[in-house]
Amino acid sequence: MKHTIAIALIGWMLLASCNSDYTIKRRGYFRIDLPPHSYQLFEKPGYPYTFEYPTYSRVIQDSTFFEDRPENPYWVNIDFPSLNGRIYISYKDIGKNNFDKLVDDAFKLTYKHATKATAIRDSLMHTPNGVTGIFFRVGGNAATAKQFFVTDSITHFLRGALYFDATPNADSLGVVNDFLEVDMRHLINTLKWK
Repeated sequence: MKHTIAIALIGWMLLASCNSDYTIKRRGYFRIDLPPHSYQLFEKPGYPYTFEYPTYSRVIQDSTFFEDRPENPYWVNIDFPSLNGRIYISYKDIGKNNFDKLVDDAFKLTYKHATKATAIRDSLMHTPNGVTGIFFRVGGNAATAKQFFVTDSITHFLRGALYFDATPNADSLGVVNDFLEVDMRHLINTLKWK
């Protein structure tokens, strides 16, 4: 008799517990609709360089550098409003700076992210326009996943770094990072010195 009551009680509890509103939700990230790659020319009078940049972005002159004015007026930002990202472009005249120090600073700025990075891979670049440099891919949850510097090693030195206005998460930003890497490489391959 006790067994029958225990089985009936357990059966009733199991049936009563099935009235839950809980539904299983898949783990994932929001879908990001990426526009097709298309480009326009940045050729502003007086600037020592030209390049092609995405039509879904805008070039804005950089007006602040850590609460100060930028070192020169040729620093620009390429904003991607729909993707909440920005490529910071800084330019330096090699004649007014030490070339080895500029290269060393570019490596130091990239390797500052080593504490959060799972890997930092660099690749040498050389374009038909006589532009050489290094492209950095920073893995993991670092603040920036893509950086580069390019130069003619005589007069011009340009550095770029991609940042997002979001908490760094390699999984959720991976698709956008890969998408914008194509644009960064296009910028580099179309870069011309004046």
